[in-house]
Amino acid sequence: MKTYYGDREKCYSCYRPKSSCMCGYVNPIETKTKFVILMHPKEFKKVKNGTGHLTHLSLKNSELFVGIDFTNNGAINEIISTYQSYILYPSKDAINISVKSIDFEKNIDNTKDMAIFIIDSTWACSLKMIRESKNLQNIKHISFETSRVSQFKIKEQPAEYCLSTIESTLIVLELLKKWEIESLHKDDLDKFLNPFYKMIDYQIECIENSFRNAVRYREKNIN
Repeated sequence: MKTYYGDREKCYSCYRPKSSCMCGYVNPIETKTKFVILMHPKEFKKVKNGTGHLTHLSLKNSELFVGIDFTNNGAINEIISTYQSYILYPSKDAINISVKSIDFEKNIDNTKDMAIFIIDSTWACSLKMIRESKNLQNIKHISFETSRVSQFKIKEQPAEYCLSTIESTLIVLELLKKWEIESLHKDDLDKFLNPFYKMIDYQIECIENSFRNAVRYREKNIN
């Protein structure tokens, strides 16, 4: 699908300019777990380097909502009431899913259908979204530990340990596979970041071309 914004044609799936559409590099994964992506309006506007849409497209069993306060969102409230729900957010009480601790065994119930909420926003805006969305406040938080460094070369992360939405989601998928909550193929996981890498390559190429094509003025000689 495609739509037009002003004089630029854009893809209605990945919300990027049609000339740099990344949908062809997406390899959608089927999961038992439902993923719910909550995107801040500011992220929705980042058509050049946002990864929330790519994450949504890469997960067949996912839904994406744009907003700040989801308190009265009927679809989200239905998910919360139907699924064993968790929010990926590194709060002090978050359950570390990187290790099968007592906390993990006590709080992660993989016998029920699971839903994982992923907030696509800055840290400050994510906190505001949780504070204003009263329906999210009683959902348990999960987090993970990793030594990976973000490959988001075209965007400076606020801290070395910060990852993009799609990179964080991949780690969650790998851990769900590790703990046998999901049966995922290694090949699918290996391809999960393909649209992310292609997006970065495209942006780097655009930056390099802009430097090459920049107009340079010579100082005029006055005789």
